[in-house]
Amino acid sequence: MCRSIKTLRPPATPEVSEEDIRAAALQYVRKVSGFRAPAAHNREVFEQAVDAVAAATQDLLGGLQVRGSASASRQ
Repeated sequence: MCRSIKTLRPPATPEVSEEDIRAAALQYVRKVSGFRAPAAHNREVFEQAVDAVAAATQDLLGGLQVRGSASASRQ
């Protein structure tokens, strides 16, 4: 569905910034909603969705254990 969203977990992406996560969340919400930029009456719910997807992404990346990575071997 969102083919141009890049993988954000190591080792595919060694450093992931908040901007990377926010950009992926924005792209996902744009794709699902069908709006590149929402109308004024949809802006608040659009931004709330981007925030929620970004938070879920942060939680996911924070909880993943990747085999062979330095952080996985320390656990």
